[in-house]
Amino acid sequence: MTRTLLAAASAVALLALGACGDNAGAPGSQAARSGIWAAGSSTVFPFATRVAENFQRTTGGSAPRVEALGTGGGIQAFCQGIGPSTPDIANASRPMKKSEFELCQKNGVTDIVEIKIGYDGIVVATARTGSSFNLRLQDLYLGLGKEVPGANGAFVANPATTWNQVNPALPNQRIQVYGPPPTSGTRDAFLELGMAPGAKLIPALAALDEADGDRFETIAHTVREDQMWIDSGENDNAIVQTLTRTPGSLGVFGFSFLEQNMDTVKAETIDGIAPSVETIADGTYPLARSLYIYVKKQHVGVTPGLEQFVMEFMSEASAGRGGYLQDRGLVPLPETELAGQRAIAQALTVMTAPAN
Repeated sequence: MTRTLLAAASAVALLALGACGDNAGAPGSQAARSGIWAAGSSTVFPFATRVAENFQRTTGGSAPRVEALGTGGGIQAFCQGIGPSTPDIANASRPMKKSEFELCQKNGVTDIVEIKIGYDGIVVATARTGSSFNLRLQDLYLGLGKEVPGANGAFVANPATTWNQVNPALPNQRIQVYGPPPTSGTRDAFLELGMAPGAKLIPALAALDEADGDRFETIAHTVREDQMWIDSGENDNAIVQTLTRTPGSLGVFGFSFLEQNMDTVKAETIDGIAPSVETIADGTYPLARSLYIYVKKQHVGVTPGLEQFVMEFMSEASAGRGGYLQDRGLVPLPETELAGQRAIAQALTVMTAPAN
């Protein structure tokens, strides 16, 4: 990505927004912002940035503004209303939640188009010079859960300080994991795909899930707060760099960042399966996930070039197999699924309310 381009794009958009005055949120005032604005997931950020670069180069129009606010932060901004003071697109590394959809509806964002752009995997990685791990799903929970089963059916503060206390087959190495903060879709997906399924493999937690699903969800989705898990901001590249500076530490981030840094970090296996384009695409890698963009249909025809930008995102040259987004680390959708998502983008088909 080119930081110069991003800085210029942000400056253009901010100047335009500043000119809107008190009418920034008023319908019909959208034309005051000349460029497209996309905000959200740090995982989707490099893909959206690459599309923005190609879009500007081929159209000669204003550079789209792309911001990495985290999935939650991007959707919150997207759902604040319509008009130039709100993003046209929310980038997300998980599906929109029911509560977020309802916030959008409450604030007048009634026509939302959900488009799956491809796949990604969440990796647990170490520096290339570090020890190798073959983690089980339950190891993720037992090592990183805030509370674990104790005596007499009680849940206690996690006492494990080294990985071999979690599983004797793992290295005798302190538990120190750098990962994304609560606003990140990567964090949400790690909890949903790693921590919760791992917890269900532990008999006491499987029983709790049957008896009290809400309490199970709270326990299984809460990471440690004792510096064994360290929130490291929305910048996955910063986590990658931290691993090389902190011997023995592990990091949690998106597969695309692994591919860009194979010379310095390596992915650990989960249940014996390593993350790869093939294992993510076919779903055999346990921490595979889908990536999305959410488009504000009410801005189409008002924000110049928005519809064309979306179609560039879903074109064969970008999202297709061998496209330029695959070069950035995106795992492409199968051909038939990509055709279906492209049809949604072309027709601007409005999504229905999420189930949860």
